[in-house]
Amino acid sequence: MNKQSTHSIILFDGVCNLCNGAVNFVIKRDNSNVFRFAPLQENSGILLLKKHAIDPQKLDTIILIENDRVYLKSTAALRISKKMSNLWPLLYVCIVLPKFLRDAVYDYIAKNRYTWFGKKDQCMIPSPATKDKFL
Repeated sequence: MNKQSTHSIILFDGVCNLCNGAVNFVIKRDNSNVFRFAPLQENSGILLLKKHAIDPQKLDTIILIENDRVYLKSTAALRISKKMSNLWPLLYVCIVLPKFLRDAVYDYIAKNRYTWFGKKDQCMIPSPATKDKFL
């Protein structure tokens, strides 16, 4: 089965501690098994960036690919929350806020993420229990 055709794909900065924490957070709340993940720095992520004509230097954003459509920054984050379990889908109401405001907050956090949360020397290695969720 091709994981890319049946799931929403989240591309993330694989060396960012905040991003890795966010991926683990989503995995724990992905009760419907909707998401697959790929670090932006690894082959599967690089190939998807190329396929969707996304600048490979955009390591400061989470990227969501759904049905061959690409969503970036706050829009991606809110669309992801919409598909998680419990009360997380309620965050999607923030989509009504102007994109420039949502993305300004997103950009501020993204700009400071290494300083605040740190950075790894290499991309995260999925645990055996989560390995099938990664491309």
